[in-house]
This record gives sequence, structure tokens and C-alpha cells, in this order.
Amino acid sequence: MVLTLWPVMIVLALLIRYKLGGPILFCQVRPGLNGQPFKMYKFRSMTDERDENGELLPDSVRLTSFGKLLRASSLDELPELWNVLKGEMSLVGPRPLLMEYLPLYSTEQMRRHEVRPGITGWAQVNGRNAISWQQKFELDVWYVGHQTLWLDLKVLFLTAYKIVKRSDISSDTSATMEKFEGNR
Repeated sequence: MVLTLWPVMIVLALLIRYKLGGPILFCQVRPGLNGQPFKMYKFRSMTDERDENGELLPDSVRLTSFGKLLRASSLDELPELWNVLKGEMSLVGPRPLLMEYLPLYSTEQMRRHEVRPGITGWAQVNGRNAISWQQKFELDVWYVGHQTLWLDLKVLFLTAYKIVKRSDISSDTSATMEKFEGNR
């Protein structure tokens, strides 16, 4: 499957280089199975624009129309197939969040790390970024307790449907998703 996607990935890499500059890939350490860190790869979808103090501008400013298209089509996720091949991720599982969120999780929310993170997941096909953090964690933990081949196939089918429909890409209040502040 990865081999058949190489031509698409090369074209995307060239477009990203032309429209957003370098680097082409966005790499970030994320928690994987049992919370173990791994380096996740995605195509870059934002510019590196900074303010006068050298701080990155807000996502809403840095996310270009081309970046929005990459995210809406989920093409920015294609490099994560490398993480799947390396055994760090699965096609289906809870999306890997930020390392800084680990100490903010409740014991129940931490259960999301009992399985490998996925390129897509139960929370993505049931609201993605249009649902609250609490709903997202509940869906992730439900998936952990109900994971089967048939459920994974259903998630993959629903993911394809969501991509075509282009729904739930952004939250109502943010260009991406609000930062998780813990349980209040």
C-alpha cells in the first residue's frame, strides 16, 4: 500500500515545498503504546510565521488555504504510514496527542495508551475536532475496551466517508483544536 502511495507523496512533498517552504515534514514526539515516546511524521500544513519576539503566530494565521486542504483531505497524515511500518502506530487507534498532556490525564483517560495510537480512530469518525476533549477521551477509551478487526474495518470505512464529506475538521472555536487543559 505504501509503495502505491509514493507518487502521491512525492507530488505532495513538491507542492508543500513550493507553497509552504521547508521543511516538508512536521515531526513531533508523541506518546505511543504505554505512553512511550516516538517521533511522529506528518506533512507540514502551516507556515513558520513568527511575531517580533520570535514566537510562532497563532494556528489560525499560519494555516493557509493549501494547509486547510491538506488537513481536510487528511493527506497530511500520509507520512504516518512510516510510523505504522515501524510498529509505532496502527492504522486505527486513539490519535497520538501531545506529550505535555500525559500528566493531565485521569486514570481512565490514560487507558487510551493501552493500544497503539492510530492514524484514524473511533473519536475521529465520531466527531474529530468538533467534539469536546471529554467526548474524545470517552470514545478513545471505549475503543480500547471494544477493539476488534470488524470495528477497525468500520473505522477505516467511516474515515474514508468523513474524508470525502470533509466534516468535523476543525473545532468551532479554533483553527485546529483547543489545547487540553486537564480535567476541571
